[in-house]
Amino acid sequence: MDLGNPDTLVIRHADASDWPGLAGIDSIAASGDDARRASIRRWCEQGSVLLAEDASGPLGYSVLEYTFFEQGFITMVMVAPTARRQGVGARLLKATEAACTSPKLFTSTNVSNHPMQLLLQRVGWSPAGLLHGLDEGDPELFYLCPGAQPPGLVEAEGQMTS
Repeated sequence: MDLGNPDTLVIRHADASDWPGLAGIDSIAASGDDARRASIRRWCEQGSVLLAEDASGPLGYSVLEYTFFEQGFITMVMVAPTARRQGVGARLLKATEAACTSPKLFTSTNVSNHPMQLLLQRVGWSPAGLLHGLDEGDPELFYLCPGAQPPGLVEAEGQMTS
């Protein structure tokens, strides 16, 4: 698939009727994982999903929740296998950042998920920590959105330049 003109890509809030299309492009849900399909449906019903689409249909989605210490957390970023490495993931991250209403926005990915790590690095997210024990043998890397800085850090930087 060639997105050709990036202006044809639209990102909007998904509604409850969008979940079957998203399940169709989600590689885990499409492989028959009922738990993932149920999660996609729940996220859509809760209004937590941003959907990237063009005239051909859904290309990807992100899920924004506020259950991580009451800060924004991107629970999921999924891009259709045929639309990967064409800017869809980066556009979803930027749109999710714009939609976030908390001072900070985080996400995480497994150490084994090199494509997601590269995407996060490319769009400027900063490593924020490492957690062992969620997936045996595959620690979770946490990242902080570049637009979100802890207030203390901004104040300290201001004092240093004065």
